[in-house]
Amino acid sequence: MNPIEWLFDAQLVIGDQVILWREIVGNLFGLASALGGLRRKVWAWPVGIVGNALLFTVFLGAVFDTPNPVNLLGQAGRQLMFIAVSIYGWVRWSQHRHVSETAVEPRWASTKERVLLAVALVGGTLVLTPIFRALGSFEPVWADAWIFMGSLLATWGMAKGWTEFWLIWVAVDVVGVPLLISAGYYASALLYVFYGAFTIFGFITWMRVQRITTARELARAPSTPLH
Repeated sequence: MNPIEWLFDAQLVIGDQVILWREIVGNLFGLASALGGLRRKVWAWPVGIVGNALLFTVFLGAVFDTPNPVNLLGQAGRQLMFIAVSIYGWVRWSQHRHVSETAVEPRWASTKERVLLAVALVGGTLVLTPIFRALGSFEPVWADAWIFMGSLLATWGMAKGWTEFWLIWVAVDVVGVPLLISAGYYASALLYVFYGAFTIFGFITWMRVQRITTARELARAPSTPLH
């Protein structure tokens, strides 16, 4: 077995549970990406892409003949979605970095944007559930579809700089933890628990940055003379 094959198949055994190291490493890359997003750093996107590529192979357990022969199609599919949207976010933040001190300026989504997010989350879950079920995804399939749509919208919101994207991640985590535990992906489930607390902290942090930015803009704005 060559080193690449060894790294791909390396396992951590805890009691009677077998966890692939690439599941752990992939989630650690995801955590690093979330930290970079919290700090509004451009490197958050390429780091996240590496983790997505690793986790794609993990969640297709039956396809890649892993110790956990369970396919979570929503989880696997969202890794590909992450890569596509991350490329967009990477380009968008890099372009903004050339005209501003930071990669993105947090802002609230408009009322119309919030409605579209809610409709897309619920509607997308309803549409994807029978598709994922027909493809053989793990039950409850609606939860897998919910995680896929929530992850898509949260990543899109991060690229746009909408502060609400953190709250979408909270909605994903609430459903994701019990699903991953029931499917036997314990390392990912544990990280989802941590993500839940981290996303709330991220939401508060971006709100503070947003208030500071707004105050600075108001201070710089020329005052209107009174007549």
